[in-house]
Amino acid sequence: MKQGIHPDTYRLVAFKDMSNDHVFITRSCVNTKETLTLDGIEYPLYKLEISNTSHPFYTGKMKLVDTAGRVDKFRSRYGDRKK
Repeated sequence: MKQGIHPDTYRLVAFKDMSNDHVFITRSCVNTKETLTLDGIEYPLYKLEISNTSHPFYTGKMKLVDTAGRVDKFRSRYGDRKK
């Protein structure tokens, strides 16, 4: 890694997927307020809503998030077209 190009806050951070409690460690400059202890080492914690372990593209499980009937409105207008 080239010296002197990364900010001072570049450090190991624990990222936690809140939908399935998956935790992974990587380097980041993200601001955090909480910490998490893994294997006796304390890391800054950043909480994610979705990661590769819960995203439908990677899991193959498609979920429709319907906000105020928009999916039903779309389907009634355009139907379930498959080519």
